[in-house]
Amino acid sequence: MSQALESLLDLLDLERIEQDIFRGQSRSAVVPRVFGGQVAAQALVAAGRTVPEDRHAHSLHAYFLRAGDPGAPIVYLVDRIRDGRSFTTRRVVAVQHGQPIFHLSASFQTYEEGMEHQAAMPPAPDPETLPTAAELLPLYADVFADPAIAERLLEARESVDLRYVDAPPYGTVGEVREPRSQVWFRTNGKLADDPLLHVVLATYVSDMTLLDSILLAHGRGGWVTGDVVGASLDHAMWFHRPFRADEWLLYDQESPSASGGRGLGQARIYTQDGRLAISVIQEGVVRVPR
Repeated sequence: MSQALESLLDLLDLERIEQDIFRGQSRSAVVPRVFGGQVAAQALVAAGRTVPEDRHAHSLHAYFLRAGDPGAPIVYLVDRIRDGRSFTTRRVVAVQHGQPIFHLSASFQTYEEGMEHQAAMPPAPDPETLPTAAELLPLYADVFADPAIAERLLEARESVDLRYVDAPPYGTVGEVREPRSQVWFRTNGKLADDPLLHVVLATYVSDMTLLDSILLAHGRGGWVTGDVVGASLDHAMWFHRPFRADEWLLYDQESPSASGGRGLGQARIYTQDGRLAISVIQEGVVRVPR
């Protein structure tokens, strides 16, 4: 396991300060606020630690309310909404400086046999044939608004191996492309067999690239090039089948709409052998600077 992955796992390992109250540490992200995927992942950890081990997360719905301060801890307050025979529901509010910054509802279920079907996995190249972040990012350093961005992005990718199938938005600035994007990802090291841990790591990564397809439709490079400002507004995930976040997962993303200063991204995450593991939808603020 890489040192960066160990550091990420430590970040997601919350301190329990009361029965349903947890505290998580923060750290600087690529942007000067707490990375949204970190808050979502920590909130899911808090919810999961109040649920019996035989109940696994099957969905989450979340709202990003305020930017998080990376210099201060975050307190997670868990509300035990429902404990049914098959399903368990939890609500989590993340609080910082006395104000809620994030709200999560998550549902957990005991295993059941049932009907089976899924959308087919789209074509995608072998992830091992694609450039790593260390190979890709230096190619675009001259288009970044700040020369230090490449270094910060590389640091953010040390715990997760994330590989673009096609050029990222900042690689084709000014070129309008189809609003679709694919990345492969896995953690940079093996994880324990705890199902919640794999769901939490996928939640963490899911906030990294989902709005890329919006940028592609308008030839924008994103915040790294300074031609767009934005932030996540809400985020929803459905976990359909077991998967491992330390094995390759295909994140197939698209944007069906952008309007009113907002853009919508939706995606499916597949295992390398073609099983549909997760569905994701996110809306974000996407504004062109005046």
